[in-house]
Amino acid sequence: MGSWAAFANRAHGVRPAIIAGLVQGGASALVTFTLKSSLEAMAGRLKGPLAFVVPPTISCTVVLVLLVVAHRLAGTHELWSTISIPYAASSAYAWIYTAILVRRRSGPHWRQ
Repeated sequence: MGSWAAFANRAHGVRPAIIAGLVQGGASALVTFTLKSSLEAMAGRLKGPLAFVVPPTISCTVVLVLLVVAHRLAGTHELWSTISIPYAASSAYAWIYTAILVRRRSGPHWRQ
């Protein structure tokens, strides 16, 4: 995702592109490191429809805030272009993985 950030900021010169890439690379590493375990912890504590909705909603919100704040502090020029693909990927993962977790926990009756 860091190379995407650099590409998204290429029109502003090498230095801004590299900074955006490094910031996004670091943010992506942090998100990747924590997302799975945090979704599992949240989904494991909730029941019913809340187990489907709350964990990905919280993780998507936290990821969006993290990306916006990190790139604002770094002075990233193309903020929304920079975070669009990493945010979409982490959000899709959060919703899909949470649904898988909750369905597995619900057992075979879910499929009937």
